[in-house]
Amino acid sequence: MFQGASALNLDAKGRMSIPAKHRDALNVQCEGRVTLTRHPHGCLLLFPRPTWEAHREQIAAWPMAARAWQRILLGNACDVEMDGNGRILVAPELRNAVGLQRDVMLLGMGSHFEIWDAAKLAENEAEAMAGGMPEALSNFSF
Repeated sequence: MFQGASALNLDAKGRMSIPAKHRDALNVQCEGRVTLTRHPHGCLLLFPRPTWEAHREQIAAWPMAARAWQRILLGNACDVEMDGNGRILVAPELRNAVGLQRDVMLLGMGSHFEIWDAAKLAENEAEAMAGGMPEALSNFSF
C-alpha cells in the first residue's frame, strides 16, 4: 500500500527519482516496471505494472460510449522501468499533457501514485478546502 506525499524535482531530461521508501516496494512488487498514464483531473497516474495490467483489461472492455475515456487512459499509457538510480523517465508528451514543470508531488494513493505539478496540486487542494466537505463524506470522522 502506497501512501504519503513526496516533493520531487524533474531533471532537465524529464527524469524523476522515486523515493527510497517506495523504490524498494516497487522493486519487490514489479521489478521496477511501472506504467504512467494521464488522469482527467490533470495529473499522471503511476501504477506498478501488474496493477496496471488488471486495470488495462477492464478499461479495454468498456463500451464504445466510453471510447474518449479509453483514449485518455489507454492511449496515453507508457511503460517505463526504473533505472539503476531509482529514476523513471516521464515522456515529454505526458509532462506537457498535465503541465508538469520542475517541482512535482508524488502522492501515494494505495495501489498506485498520482504525480502532480506542485503548484497545480496546491491550487486544487486550496479549492477543495474552500469548498468544504462534500456531502458524500458527511458521516466521516476521525
